[in-house]
Amino acid sequence: MKLYIKQKVFSWRDRFAVKDEAELDRWFAQGEIFTLGRKLHVYDANGAEVAFIRQKVLSFLWRYYIEIGGNVYEFVKEFTFLRPKYTIRNLDWVIDGNFTEHEYAVTSSRGDIMRISKAWPTWGDFYKLEITEPQNELLCLCVALAIDCINADAASRASN
Repeated sequence: MKLYIKQKVFSWRDRFAVKDEAELDRWFAQGEIFTLGRKLHVYDANGAEVAFIRQKVLSFLWRYYIEIGGNVYEFVKEFTFLRPKYTIRNLDWVIDGNFTEHEYAVTSSRGDIMRISKAWPTWGDFYKLEITEPQNELLCLCVALAIDCINADAASRASN
């Protein structure tokens, strides 16, 4: 299964539209403004909130919490020098990335979960997700959104 995430440009808050392979709306995400730390609400195509992503502020490592259906997943960017590496503390998922090309592979003890690739050049961020387990679609989407948030935070810190 493939999903395509497109960030909307010229918005006061983060906004993402998510489409499937048939270009039908599947999900959308919207950030809050004037908050301490990033916060994203994820909605289904009918407008019902299905997930919430929030940044833990005042943390040595970048850390986000993903809340889906009463479950909370802790998403952490590990301290590495060369390649970005993320873990989800409540699952055995490991995310390895290529920082310069924005390519990420999500794996578990069972094998591949998802591949994330960023399209270049585009106006606003545009990601392609290739998900091997459709039952993990929403969690995979939230992981990709959390990675985008971390990348945006890192870019804003580097420009200051």
